[in-house]
Amino acid sequence: MNFPAINPATEKVEKTYTGHSLAQCRAALQKSVIAQKYWQETSLAERAGLMKNAAGVLVKRKQEFSGLMTMEMGKPITQSRAEIEKCALNCNYFAENAEKFLAPEQVPTESKKSYVRFDAIGTILAIMPWNFPFWQVFRFAAPAIMAGNSAVLKHASNVPGCSLAIQSVFEEAGLPKGVFQSLLVDSETASKLIEMPEIAAVTITGSVAAGAMVAGLAGKNIKKTVLELGGSDAFIVLDDVEIKTCSTQAVNGRTLNSGQSCIAAKRFIVSKKIEKRFTEEFVEKMRSLRVGDPMEKDTQVGPLAKKELVDNLESQLKRSVKMGAKILTGGKRTSVEGKGFFFEPTVLGSVSEKMPVFSEETFGPLAGVMPAEDDEDAVRIANATEFGLGASVWSSDLDRAERLVPKIKAGAVSINKIVRSDPRLPFGGTKKSGYGRELGIFGIREFVNIKAVVVQ
Repeated sequence: MNFPAINPATEKVEKTYTGHSLAQCRAALQKSVIAQKYWQETSLAERAGLMKNAAGVLVKRKQEFSGLMTMEMGKPITQSRAEIEKCALNCNYFAENAEKFLAPEQVPTESKKSYVRFDAIGTILAIMPWNFPFWQVFRFAAPAIMAGNSAVLKHASNVPGCSLAIQSVFEEAGLPKGVFQSLLVDSETASKLIEMPEIAAVTITGSVAAGAMVAGLAGKNIKKTVLELGGSDAFIVLDDVEIKTCSTQAVNGRTLNSGQSCIAAKRFIVSKKIEKRFTEEFVEKMRSLRVGDPMEKDTQVGPLAKKELVDNLESQLKRSVKMGAKILTGGKRTSVEGKGFFFEPTVLGSVSEKMPVFSEETFGPLAGVMPAEDDEDAVRIANATEFGLGASVWSSDLDRAERLVPKIKAGAVSINKIVRSDPRLPFGGTKKSGYGRELGIFGIREFVNIKAVVVQ
């Protein structure tokens, strides 16, 4: 099977990659198991040194990798560069903290000595998406590998070059061959990989449907999973905010990665007292965004990664309008010099809870605004979704905002800040946004055997 890299800004096939056969996959898994047995015996200090090398490779090759990322999935080039820098930061963070996170914990009991160890479990299969093609992988790989595991990557089919480039980072950094491998395979082959005995656990970032399939197959084979799935994050605006600043952050939160982020702000729930003024500011700023060639440094919104994403976004918009939503700005496909999978930055007003713009995950620069009667109503609306990944609350009264946090059903809540992943903090969701955590001390302990040891 071949994997074409289609430039979403030009619709041109830039390069075609040859996929891996099932026989090649089996050989790769056997290699991974052998490498992992050696790797888990290396000291944490040695692992840390090599992971720091990986950070150095990322920084050294930043221009190459960011250009590849933008070419394959359309991310504005300035954001691609920032993504590579964040991956390097992540590698350094786990290199510096893994020994502390994995240190045995003493537990007082009646025995002479009791403690808990955190030991590697083997080879982890990572099924990763295209929207943050480097970050999503390093978010998983740095802690999992530092814990002594090996990793096999099944990346999204539209970013094959990124997939192979990530393997080259670890190899150039000096990690043993086989500790990290990228396999260019389709979903059907990935399903077969999950069932193979060499795979100890699976992590996936993707859609709810894909997560359910992976979890079911892994569960059938008694294998640990971490699921980071869809999101429809609420952006809650209380009536005491400074509207100019808040509306600017609302635009940033909705259009990061051209709106293609699971933790992008998608549902804008605004106090009825200020809804009109906030919406006017928000619409004006969305309308002024520069849509264009993602390789240009001034571009703020690039193309969507695939044509079907434009089709789906257009469908969600049309169905919402049919149900009564009003287009306040945007609302159409667009192009650059007649090419590309572009969509105008769009805001819908008069949104209700049953509309697709509210009830479904929207991947692209499409925002829906709806009013809330008071703080409690805002929380009710925020929770009226099957998703529970992230949410943000905006208020001049921090105590008031923090009182809402326990009531919001989400894996992360930010106050007066856009929801973002951070190597120092756990990342993941609840409800149909998945389970398990990446990053921080909780992330590195997802793929370990938490082993109780008692000495009498």
